[in-house]
Amino acid sequence: MHKTATTLADGRELVYFDQEPGAPRDAVDTRPLEPAASLSETRLDPVLGEWVTVAAHRQQRTYHPPAGECPLCPSRDGRLSEIPAADYEVAVFENRFPSLATGSADHVTAQDEPLHTLRPGNGRCEVVCFTSDHDASFADLDEPRARLVLDAWTDRTAELSALPGVQQVYCFENRGEEIGVTLAHPHGQIYAFPFVPSRTTRMIAQAGAYRASTGRNLFEDLLAAERATRERLVLQGEHWSAFVPFAARWPYEVHLYPNRRVRDLTALDEAERAEFPGLYLDLLRRFDALFPAEPGSAPNRTPYIAAWHQAPKTGGDELALHLELFTIRRAPGKLKYLAGVESGLDAFVTDVSPEAAAERLRAAAPGLPPDARGE
Repeated sequence: MHKTATTLADGRELVYFDQEPGAPRDAVDTRPLEPAASLSETRLDPVLGEWVTVAAHRQQRTYHPPAGECPLCPSRDGRLSEIPAADYEVAVFENRFPSLATGSADHVTAQDEPLHTLRPGNGRCEVVCFTSDHDASFADLDEPRARLVLDAWTDRTAELSALPGVQQVYCFENRGEEIGVTLAHPHGQIYAFPFVPSRTTRMIAQAGAYRASTGRNLFEDLLAAERATRERLVLQGEHWSAFVPFAARWPYEVHLYPNRRVRDLTALDEAERAEFPGLYLDLLRRFDALFPAEPGSAPNRTPYIAAWHQAPKTGGDELALHLELFTIRRAPGKLKYLAGVESGLDAFVTDVSPEAAAERLRAAAPGLPPDARGE
């Protein structure tokens, strides 16, 4: 992996990741951009004890631009984008409309009251472009490119974790308009949080309680049990295992774990990194194969969220790195909406049994990217 860092016209950082050195990465961003002011703030909910980020400036962010004006495509034919190069493999840059930003303290004043606790939304949000091909998807990548994305996630986890005040780094991908994606170009995001999000806090508490009652690690026992029963196992490699969780919340949900428990992406060894791309691409293509497209129509792309759960910078020693992949589609043409009990009470009701979901995913014939089909 070869890394080249540069800056955009407004001072934001842009990092190119290439499989090999040599590609020209000296293109200059000539857009007349002024530095954007971040008004992000984090507020503590006194009832739930959870932090909420308020980022009102994001109302002005780019929303469903036509393909010819995509800000994530390379800058070509006189059209300038967020990426000055005429082509790229993987590119990562600071979001121009971030939910969290290092400069928030310049514009937001902290507030300390028992019922009204507020902090500047210090942190960082980055965009990860998986390919320069606007019409592709992560599932269309070959294994070397998927490995390069993994290397980029790992690099950014290390870099962002080192920033002052950052407590947790979260890498994720939203795919599909049904999920709420506003830019169609294949990309993901990385958030560097100034607090430990509530879901991680709950996992830490559960793992601690399990250790206290059994003397063992929750995640190691969980993975061992799923690998032993195999009822919900979807894929298994020498270094990774993918299974539908026993109490899955979503119609089709798979958790992908390294077989060796590690805290975060930076702790993976070379054997684990080498095996990941093939298994992950297989898993994504199985998701697409769940709901086949009608004959003569465009290939199906199942909407999904893919999220890396990593231990925070401090604490969380009982946690295990894993990726959670799920879709809100429950059947052809039908979505799982978060309605009264889910959105109002965080009490999930699923329409598909985890065992049936695992069986369907095992039987799904993964689609192949166009180059693998010889097209």
